[in-house]
Amino acid sequence: MRILIYILLFLIWNAEAFGQDVHWSQFDHNPVFQNPANVGRFDGDYRFHANYKDQWRNVTVPFQTLSISAEAKQIYKGFNLGGYILNDVAGDGSFRTIEFQPSISYTYKLTADSTHLLRPGLQLGVNFRSINASAFTFDNQWNGYQFDGSLDTKETFQSQKKTNFSFGIGMAYEFQKSKRERIVTGIGLFNINRPNQSFLGEEVKRDMRFNLFTQAEYAIGFDWDILPSIQLNLQGKYRELILGSQVRYILEDRLGEYKAVMAGLYMRSNDAFYISAGMEYQNYWGGISYDINTSDLTPASRSRGGLELSFRYILHSFKPKNIIHRVCPDFI
Repeated sequence: MRILIYILLFLIWNAEAFGQDVHWSQFDHNPVFQNPANVGRFDGDYRFHANYKDQWRNVTVPFQTLSISAEAKQIYKGFNLGGYILNDVAGDGSFRTIEFQPSISYTYKLTADSTHLLRPGLQLGVNFRSINASAFTFDNQWNGYQFDGSLDTKETFQSQKKTNFSFGIGMAYEFQKSKRERIVTGIGLFNINRPNQSFLGEEVKRDMRFNLFTQAEYAIGFDWDILPSIQLNLQGKYRELILGSQVRYILEDRLGEYKAVMAGLYMRSNDAFYISAGMEYQNYWGGISYDINTSDLTPASRSRGGLELSFRYILHSFKPKNIIHRVCPDFI
């Protein structure tokens, strides 16, 4: 495993880094999108996430992404069910991607006390893409003096809509020593069937995406925790490495009341670094982050990347105790 990590890091630092079509800065707070093996990895019965990202507003038409996920834990003998729906719109032609990806995972206890857990996961869903070709302009619409939108573009799109099915797999290992000490690491492979993404006649297969992540949580004081994390995405020629950490200060944790604030700093290789902040209150989480662009796009972006918001809610179901009444026999 260590040799594999060294090889992957070598590939990253010897290739130009690019951002993924859809990627999240707050990947720790979008677990179902990150890996299907994360489904059910929480303390509760149901978990809901909402994530929103707005980026490149200073460069072009802003890229906007919205994702909503839901999970149900231990629906049947260790099985967990979840999924997400994603809507991404990019550029002048409103290039839209809508994905619905249900996922299932299984929690396998490596030890009787559940300190070591292993979760395999499977993701299977549909991907819909569309584009508004009429919003584009081409060289053929220059009449020699000025641009004329009424002229024929001479461009032919076989289709402006595309629907595909895709599937992915994942595996995650979790070690939890105590309430505030844990480490989780996982790998995932997506778009395994490599669906055709082309709007034209030729076939353009979607590249498989490899994901590797590690998250940790460690108490560094009575009220302070550190939460470092790292994520690697490889997809075709694209390379994305994110590493950084958050710190958490617990405001209150007693008598059923819990409040904490968090702040963090992360780096995305050859692209950006970003700051984040958030607050936990009982079963709620709300977070915000902002990307500061450091790539070759800086002259156009003026170092402004994207704003991202995240929200989480965990629901604990009330489970009444099944009290069995024993009837004493008459002769007692």
